[in-house]
Amino acid sequence: MLRLKDKYQKEVVPAMMEKFGYKSSMAVPGVLKVVVNTGFGRQVVGKSGEEQKKIQEGIVSDLTAICGQRAVLTAAKKSISSFKIRQGMPIGARVTLRGKRMYDFIEKVINVALPRSRDFQGIGIKSIDKQGSLTIAIKEQIAFPEVSPERARQIFGLEITVATNAKTREKGFGLLKLLGFPIKA
Repeated sequence: MLRLKDKYQKEVVPAMMEKFGYKSSMAVPGVLKVVVNTGFGRQVVGKSGEEQKKIQEGIVSDLTAICGQRAVLTAAKKSISSFKIRQGMPIGARVTLRGKRMYDFIEKVINVALPRSRDFQGIGIKSIDKQGSLTIAIKEQIAFPEVSPERARQIFGLEITVATNAKTREKGFGLLKLLGFPIKA
């Protein structure tokens, strides 16, 4: 089985050059980075400081195990009294992947997590933005094999953004489809 980076260089680049008429292989768009993001503001609101810490640590450890890279806490930019959120309060976690880890994570999402997620019928074309980047949501982190459903204290969803340097939606769609993403057109 071809690894994703080898597949990109040996199959995707020639196919994209033929389909879109690129003169050089360096002009063919590629994947720049993958950002995995989750918010847990709703789960920590109204809890004591110790309970909040426990929830944050559980989510960060799950996200770190899934991505293979330490997750970073994200803080609230401003206070919102109706949501009981104070400025600077940790309300989410994110991981930015590049290079080998990025390709390994994309491969894991395509081959393992998406098929294991409940009621999955394919990624909609509307998930690709005008710049050719893909944003998908996975409802439960237990779709990844690193997190066992019995051990998971908190069930949370993930947002995965695959940023490409494709200039248009069509080129981004072509790139992601050739990489193996199950996009339904």
